[in-house]
Amino acid sequence: MTDIRHSNTGIRLADLIERFGGQLVGDPGLEVTAIAPLDSAGAGQISFLSNSKLRALAAQSGAAALILSPLDDPSVAATYEGARIVTTNPYAYFARTAQYFESLASTAPSPGIHPSAAVSPEAMVDPSAHVGPHVTIEAGAVIGAHAVIGAGCFVGAEARIGAGTRLFANVTFHARCAIGARGIIHSGAVIGTDGFGFAVEAGVYIKIPQTGRVVIGDDVDIGANTTIDRGALADTVIEDGVKLDNQIQIGHNCRIGAHTAMAGCVGVAGSATIGRHCTFGGAAMVLGHLEIADNVHISSGSMVSRSVLEPGQYTGFYPLAKNAEWERSAAIVRNLGSMREKIRTLEKTIKTLTEQQ
Repeated sequence: MTDIRHSNTGIRLADLIERFGGQLVGDPGLEVTAIAPLDSAGAGQISFLSNSKLRALAAQSGAAALILSPLDDPSVAATYEGARIVTTNPYAYFARTAQYFESLASTAPSPGIHPSAAVSPEAMVDPSAHVGPHVTIEAGAVIGAHAVIGAGCFVGAEARIGAGTRLFANVTFHARCAIGARGIIHSGAVIGTDGFGFAVEAGVYIKIPQTGRVVIGDDVDIGANTTIDRGALADTVIEDGVKLDNQIQIGHNCRIGAHTAMAGCVGVAGSATIGRHCTFGGAAMVLGHLEIADNVHISSGSMVSRSVLEPGQYTGFYPLAKNAEWERSAAIVRNLGSMREKIRTLEKTIKTLTEQQ
């Protein structure tokens, strides 16, 4: 693919098509300078339609160009006068376009180690990596090509940061933990804290040493102030493509499957195993030692208290009560379907007996 051509004023639609595909209806030489919402986009801007309920708004948009699906295109095109990029997944197309705009506007941090950084002579920092001010990198750590370690970060002994991965300011990445290529860890995140492991004897807690690691795959995003505990013996594993929002807690020895996404304030207790391509709404909770299958979707605020072995959407809300009372109520609710059928059968029987009298 040739380099995308862009002027100081924008990006040509033909160049977007060359890079991202899609069918262009309109002037290939038209340049757009930014992405804007449907209701405020104007001349020189591009917008997108990913929700068919907003067709009428798109049809009246002042955007110079629209990204939309083949399903929405005919009705929008009847009144919309701008250019159109027709693609099967407008939201993904918008995301890639936004990434490209950002890449043109941003400046990559310069390679090198800031004079105020404390880097062990036994650490390995690729010459193309950027290490910001007041960073600490301990012995045996490895920083990959084009990685960015933001100001105030801590990278522990024998930790590994993959190529192109970025740690924003004030990330703590503890000893022996590892992350693959092209990852993003936002400020305040702590990777590799001790798991919450204690034995109890005579009412006294005895700490269990947490000697495992956190091992993170490629293309993983970790939000601000999220915490991932290291394993007690085995590793905590975050597979490729996982997306974690802000203020999430992942307990020790968990495994989060590839391309699973979690919204803010999700909590996953220790030793839970979560499959691939799952989603968790904000503040959802998963109890420890449970197994969740691939393609499971948990609604916001739900409490997962048992293993989920079949794909699908799951929702669980229940008022707080004493545990014994809650268990009795839950058992009743679970059996309401069969109780309903029994009542219907009894009603039919009573009706038949009454008619026979």
